[in-house]
Amino acid sequence: MDKLIDILKQQNEALFLFTDTAFWIFFGFVLLGHAIVYRNKALRILFLFVVSLFFYYKTGGYFFSLLLISTITDYSIGLALGKATKKAVRKLLLTISLVINLSLLAYFKYLFFFVDSINHIFHSGIVPVDYLAEFSNKVFHTGFDISDITLPVGISFFTFQTLSYSIDVYRKKIGPVRNIIDFGFYVSFFPQLVAGPIVRASQFIPQLSKKYRLSERQVWKAILLILGGLFKKMVISDYLSVNMIDRVFESPGIYSGVEILTAVYGYALQIYCDFSGYTDIAIGLALLLGFKLPKNFNSPYKATSIVSFWRRWHMSLSFWLRDYLYIPLGGNRKGTFRTGINLMITMLLGGLWHGASLRFVIWGALHGIGLVVNKLFTKAFNILNWKFPKPLGWFITFHFVVITWMVFRAHSLETLHVMWYRLFNAFQPELFLNIVTSQPYIYIYLALGFTLHWLPGKLKTLSRKRFGRLPVVIKILFAAFILFLIHILHQSDLQPFIYFRF
Repeated sequence: MDKLIDILKQQNEALFLFTDTAFWIFFGFVLLGHAIVYRNKALRILFLFVVSLFFYYKTGGYFFSLLLISTITDYSIGLALGKATKKAVRKLLLTISLVINLSLLAYFKYLFFFVDSINHIFHSGIVPVDYLAEFSNKVFHTGFDISDITLPVGISFFTFQTLSYSIDVYRKKIGPVRNIIDFGFYVSFFPQLVAGPIVRASQFIPQLSKKYRLSERQVWKAILLILGGLFKKMVISDYLSVNMIDRVFESPGIYSGVEILTAVYGYALQIYCDFSGYTDIAIGLALLLGFKLPKNFNSPYKATSIVSFWRRWHMSLSFWLRDYLYIPLGGNRKGTFRTGINLMITMLLGGLWHGASLRFVIWGALHGIGLVVNKLFTKAFNILNWKFPKPLGWFITFHFVVITWMVFRAHSLETLHVMWYRLFNAFQPELFLNIVTSQPYIYIYLALGFTLHWLPGKLKTLSRKRFGRLPVVIKILFAAFILFLIHILHQSDLQPFIYFRF
């Protein structure tokens, strides 16, 4: 009972994590309530909408008001676009949606970055104020620091989601959603609300009218996804983070080049296991409630080109940037030079999407350059009728991605400089055996994580099929064993999902 009371209380600083017991108590009540109301479509959607708002209240506190603003704004604009026939009016309505959504995103995510840049360049003393926190303090008697603008959890995800809806209605690819509860549920659906995948209305809204059906095969598919996601996050990602990566990136000057290289490879695995683990859990949870979310990862470190990597990594964001930014800019339709410019703009903004920091802009620029070079090489090889060796393509792509993750993860450019210096000037390969024997589990987890990732897709598919044919008792015992394994191998405090901060 005490645990239930704690769940119902507002906790501003405690994230309602998939890896926390409190979330699974919450989800248990969701499943129970869903089992009662699922036969009535309207009641089912209303129930899931309410629990989704509660979930965001737990993760984002009073910032759930921003979610409501985005919902009401784009719902209203969608209805207006459905009625408007004049092109000028439709453009104005779309512009209003863009301005409101992007202004909220810019204020909460980028104001400090821009103000700090202006202060640095012009030696001014502008001090930004969090007016939402000030309003909350006055009305709800909270104690937020108004001089520090708090980033609302998941704002980048639900902003892009509502924007895609308004743009698709404007383009007449979909019709406007008439029921605000349906639209609100689409925006706030809790499994993917705070860290994706970014779901488009055309993918999700049609599912609302379908009768709820859940086969035994789908149940076990969902359970495997959830267990796999928890294993990736709680066992591999958290262990590497706490026992190696965080320490090295915090104080790189005291570590050898071998340890820094280990941490760099480790972070590549950590961010994959962390983010794809969240996505797997989200897809599994949604499936248990009768909804299909789009695939967000497809073994990205198997990519043999940087183009292929971005078709495999955070696919919902990649395709969003392609469809709503790269193609409207002209895509590859206006010559080689313009294609390069469009790629650079897309990746620079894609980098900035991840955070208000120069290092994210640099990370995006590096990937933009990588895509441009990839396009040029592909064009040249096609003209010469040459084939680039796939193993070499994989090796270059993987290490390019790993190196750029250093920029993504480092606290500052100074930290990055120290890491590069130690990597090349304090490598000391003779220490490798001593380092491995002193920290064997680090390398065991690295080997395990990358091996599981690089297993052939056919083998993974065959394993899932054979698992599906096993007796129910064996499946239950297997699931219980994996949960037990996760429990005993998880040796650190709960770590927030990396993409919660974006």
